[in-house]
Amino acid sequence: MTGKSFSVNCVFSMATSVQFVPAVQPADLEFPQREAAFFYGLFLRGHSAERLRRDIEVPPAVLAKWHREAERDPQLGDVFARMVDYRRRVLAIFDLLVESEGSQQRVQ
Repeated sequence: MTGKSFSVNCVFSMATSVQFVPAVQPADLEFPQREAAFFYGLFLRGHSAERLRRDIEVPPAVLAKWHREAERDPQLGDVFARMVDYRRRVLAIFDLLVESEGSQQRVQ
């Protein structure tokens, strides 16, 4: 109606809100093999296994931030713990796939 555009974001609400609130649904963390298969596909296409491992792992700086957030809001602690556990499972499955690829190539 008017020619002016305006932002619907309130500066005050942005300043007081938590910077990171994970939107994790229970179903999102049930199938680590799917994500591991995705990373394995990248490995088969020539991506470095070490680089992919770094992408899968939760970096120490992120872990520290999540720990601080969990201290402020204990409900987030459970979510963060589940996310870290999920990423560790993805990494373990990925490592098994990479190891099996290496052993298959030696046999041939």
